[in-house]
Amino acid sequence: MRRLHLIGILGGMIWNVGMSFSIIASAAAGPALSYGLGQGATMVGAVWGVFIWKEFNGAPAGTGRLLAAMFMLYVIGLGVLIASKV
Repeated sequence: MRRLHLIGILGGMIWNVGMSFSIIASAAAGPALSYGLGQGATMVGAVWGVFIWKEFNGAPAGTGRLLAAMFMLYVIGLGVLIASKV
């Protein structure tokens, strides 16, 4: 139980450092770019869920194509957000 609490605390510390950097960078990069880069964390979570924790094992046929489309469209959306700064 203690190990799980330490993992949770470590995750909170990592999130806090990332959020701090995002806030600091938003002044120089602009809100659109900062938001786009910050939303990349959601993509990291999705990658962990799909590939590390294998949350979709045993899913119906065609789920893999839907997941691939989700990843592709999410990355395209982030790219559009980031490109809006340029």
